[in-house]
Amino acid sequence: MVLGVVAATLMSFSSAAAFEQNPTPTSPDTVTVEGTVRDTAGEPIAGAAVALEEKGSSTKIETKTNADGAYVLSSSRGGTYTLVAEKSGWLKTIADSLMLAPGNMRHVDLVLRPSGSPKFESSTPPPAKASPGAMEFSDEPKFIVAGVTDWSNLGLHGSAASSKTSESLAKETLMLKSSETEIAPAGKSGKQYEMALAYSAKGDLAEARQQIQNALAKADDAEGHRLLGELDERLNDPLDAVREYEKAARMDPSEQNYFEWGTELLLHKAAQPAAEVFAKGSSAHPNSARMLTGLGAALYSNGSWEEGARRLCAASDLQPTDASPYLFLGKIEKATPAPLPCSEQKLARFVQQQPGNALANYYHAISLWKREKGSQKPADLKEVEALLKKSVAIDPKFDEAYLQLGVAYFAQADFEQAIRNYKKAIEINPQLGEAHRQLGLAYQRTGEKLKTQEEFQAYEQAEKEEAAEIERQRRELRQFLIILKDQPAATPPR
Repeated sequence: MVLGVVAATLMSFSSAAAFEQNPTPTSPDTVTVEGTVRDTAGEPIAGAAVALEEKGSSTKIETKTNADGAYVLSSSRGGTYTLVAEKSGWLKTIADSLMLAPGNMRHVDLVLRPSGSPKFESSTPPPAKASPGAMEFSDEPKFIVAGVTDWSNLGLHGSAASSKTSESLAKETLMLKSSETEIAPAGKSGKQYEMALAYSAKGDLAEARQQIQNALAKADDAEGHRLLGELDERLNDPLDAVREYEKAARMDPSEQNYFEWGTELLLHKAAQPAAEVFAKGSSAHPNSARMLTGLGAALYSNGSWEEGARRLCAASDLQPTDASPYLFLGKIEKATPAPLPCSEQKLARFVQQQPGNALANYYHAISLWKREKGSQKPADLKEVEALLKKSVAIDPKFDEAYLQLGVAYFAQADFEQAIRNYKKAIEINPQLGEAHRQLGLAYQRTGEKLKTQEEFQAYEQAEKEEAAEIERQRRELRQFLIILKDQPAATPPR
C-alpha cells in the first residue's frame, strides 16, 4: 500500500543515519518527545524501536518502549524532526515534520498495524456482527488515524485568519451535536446505560466508561460505542474516542453516528478525513442539513473554500430557517479574500428570514462590502451602512459591526464618523486589535501623529496577547496523525 501525507502526518522514511544514546534533558535547549506505542486495539506494544531524527542531520536518537508501551526521547536542540516506530512483525509508522522549539516537550502516541494488514484496513477492526445496512467493504475509509500529537502549525491552510476560522468552525460544528449525543440512555438499549448516566452526572467519567464497557461485554451495540466515544473525548483520549465513533458508524450508519465521527475528526484537525466521513454521511442521509454543514466546514478547513461554501449554501436550502449554515457561511465569507459563490444570495435570504438577527445583518453587509470593495459606489455603501447600523441597533455590544461600520465610513473619507465607530468598538472590546489598527490609520489621515502611534502600539500589543491565547488554546487540543491510503508518497525534505 502506498501512503500519502497530510497535515503534520506521516510519510515513508528510511535512514542510514548514525545512532547516539538518548540524552538526559539538562538545558533549556533540550527538546523531548514522549508518548506510547499501541496496536489498533489500543493495547501497548513493548519493545518497539522508536527513533527521532532531525531533518538535515545524520544523527538518530533511539529507544525502546517499556512494558506499558511508553517511550521518551530527547535531543539537545530544537528543529524539525521525524519520529519512527517499528517492530518486527508490524508495519512501520512515521510522524513526519514535528517542529520542536528549544525547551519543548511534545506528546505523540503512535499506532502500529500488523504486517500483512489488508489494503483497505480501517483505523478500527470491523465489528464481528454488523447490523443490516452497515458499511460495506467498498465503504472502507481511505485514511487511518495512526496516532495523536500536540498541536503544531503544520497542515493549516492559508493565512492566520483562515486558520482561526477553521478552528472556530470546528468548535461550532461540535455545538451542532444534538442533545441525544450526551451521556444519557437513548434508543432500545438505553436501560443498560442508566448506571453510566448516574456516574456521569456525578462527574465520575471513568466509572461511567467502565459501566458502558460492562454492558457492551453482554450486548455489543452501536449506541454503547458512541457513548464510549463521548466519554473518551471528555477524558482527553481522542484516539480512543475516534475509534469508538467509527465502530458505532460501522455497526449503525445512522445520521447521528456519521456526524459524531466526522465531528471528532474535524475537532482534532483531521480535515480531509472529516470531509470524507461527512461526504459519506451526506450521501447516506441526503436530508441532513447539519451533515452538509459539517462537510462545508471540513472542506473549508482543508483549503477548498469555494466547495465548502457550496455545501453550506446547499445546507441552507435544505433548512432555510436554520441559522447554522448561514452563520458558517458568513464566517468563511468574512475570512476569504474574494466573494464566495452563492453566499451573497443566501446571506440576503438569512436577513429576510431573520431580520432581527444582528449577525444576519452583519454577514450580509460583509458579502456586499466584498463584492463592491474598491468601487465604493455610494448606493452600495449606503446599503452596507444601513445593514451595519441595524446590526448594532439590535446588538449594541457588537464590536466587530462597529469596526466594519468604521471601515465603511473611512472608505467614504468620513474620518470623523470612522473614528467614532472605531472608538466604540474598542470601548466594547479593548482587545480588538484590528480596531486599534484602523483607528491608527484614521488618525494618520487626520494628521494626529501621537494618537496614530499610540493606536499602532495598542494594535501590536493586542495582537501579541491574542496570539498567546490562541497558542495556549491550541496546545490544549491534541491533533490526529493521519495516513491517507493509496496516495503517492511524498519525499521527506532534506
